[in-house]
Amino acid sequence: MPDSVALDPVDLHILRLLQNDARTTYRELAAEVGVAPSTCLDRVARLRRSGVILGHRLRLDPARLGRGLEALLLVQVRPHRRELIGPFVERIRALPESRAFFHLTGPDDYLVHVAVADPTDLQRLVLDEFTSRREVARVETRLIFQQWECGPLMPPAADTRGPSVPEPRPGSGGP
Repeated sequence: MPDSVALDPVDLHILRLLQNDARTTYRELAAEVGVAPSTCLDRVARLRRSGVILGHRLRLDPARLGRGLEALLLVQVRPHRRELIGPFVERIRALPESRAFFHLTGPDDYLVHVAVADPTDLQRLVLDEFTSRREVARVETRLIFQQWECGPLMPPAADTRGPSVPEPRPGSGGP
């Protein structure tokens, strides 16, 4: 496990702001945290070099892309051997329906977050891409009714819990 990186309050403030909006300019970041833009640029570059910032991603609404049904698939693989796991992981990660993929402890080996067009598409995915594989012993499906984004990720010592209400993901039909 990699060592954690020492972060001061300015670094933490920068990280919090960028997690809320990665498009924030260096000038806006600098003004918000109270440092010069060049200092802000140097700090963000250091956070990237040290591996704290891994990248920037664009969030898309699956429903607006024709994938309005999301589900979690709990998958049990038997036998759970390395020579079967590698090709299985590669195949599932390559599926256009796969959104996130987790290797677990416990009775299920994997959790796969998928986005599909409709129940028929979900059935096709489960039958053709999962249960048809000889190493897949069982697949259990859970539909996702609603999903919320959570607050920015901060180190445990900086875990300040302010009053915030999670916003529903766009298109999820929030509360």
